[in-house]
Amino acid sequence: MSVKNWEQLKSGSDVRGTAIEGVAGESVNLTDEAVGAIVKAFLFRLSAALGKKKLTVAVGHDSRLSAKRISDCVLGAVTESGCDAIFTGLSSTPSMFMLLKEKSFAADASVMITASHLPFNKNGLKFFTQEGGLEGKDISEILRLAAEGKALEAAAAGSVRNVGYLDTYSEGLVRFVREKTGKEKPLAGKKIIVDAGNGAGGFYVDKVLKPLGADTEGSQFLDPDGRFPNHIPNPENKQAMQAISDQVKKVHADFGIIFDTDVDRAGAVDSKGEEINRNRLIALISAILLSEKKGVIVTDSVTSDGLTAFIEKCGGKHCRYKRGYKNVIDKSKELNAAGEYSPLAIETSGHAALKENYFLDDGAYLVTRILVSLAKLADEGKDISDLIKDL
Repeated sequence: MSVKNWEQLKSGSDVRGTAIEGVAGESVNLTDEAVGAIVKAFLFRLSAALGKKKLTVAVGHDSRLSAKRISDCVLGAVTESGCDAIFTGLSSTPSMFMLLKEKSFAADASVMITASHLPFNKNGLKFFTQEGGLEGKDISEILRLAAEGKALEAAAAGSVRNVGYLDTYSEGLVRFVREKTGKEKPLAGKKIIVDAGNGAGGFYVDKVLKPLGADTEGSQFLDPDGRFPNHIPNPENKQAMQAISDQVKKVHADFGIIFDTDVDRAGAVDSKGEEINRNRLIALISAILLSEKKGVIVTDSVTSDGLTAFIEKCGGKHCRYKRGYKNVIDKSKELNAAGEYSPLAIETSGHAALKENYFLDDGAYLVTRILVSLAKLADEGKDISDLIKDL
């Protein structure tokens, strides 16, 4: 692949391309050369911004078939640049940002290897700094620097150490629920199942739900498998949502959760097997947040008038904004900066970013926040769907 074509790897605020053969007419363009050059350019730019030569960078991946090859390329680019790498292996995208908030790691940035819900042959790179995910303009500049061959000059190679950070990340979610409910096992007596679609979200069962007391028998497709043999890991996909809905009804679960490949999005199903997705998901988390403090809910433009009426009935305001999860997040941040409280930026696709959680779009945090309310409502003999019965 020629250098001049690397700009074609830009996909919004990420780098994405074809990573393996297997689809007619789609040749590999996310090559070893491209990955190495792009990561080196990212480090070159970050080094200049931070004023330090030796950086520490965390690297993780989802369950895609090309994960090992691209991980090796990324780690090689980091160490060849004289920087140190923290390799987290199988990870969720949100966990790769949260690691940067752990002072003990002293990491300057992270690289997540993922292409979200795209087909099995795709993969990509998502970059985080302490401030959050990079913007589209940042990716454009990095690709330009990569084309120019910009890289740090290193006197010696950096090191790699392996860290299973998902354990720490999950412990934080468990601790959050216990603090909010005042109970060690607030989900005891509840059957809550997960459909991970063979993406990276299977960890949520053993590391979050079980410690909180939930019965998770009936969870499905938890094993990472980059072929995605059962259905696309995507809460917007009809087949995927039907799979978790059918399973909830089959095993008589109280609640069902579905994640996308890298767990930055989620959907849910109530005890009747009805989808809590799109407008219903927005309404549910809005009702929860607005019951605590009134404010502005920012969504993309394709949400319904019925959702607006529901948010207003909950005492909030509804701001419809441009499509694209970065756009709604930026708008919510803008409102807060101007003195107007906005607790939530959420796109109809399921990308949800809460002010209380660094405006990080995190599917696991979203459903964890909902489970807190589910546990509290259960004590009152109510179901989580009662919160959106007026939608």
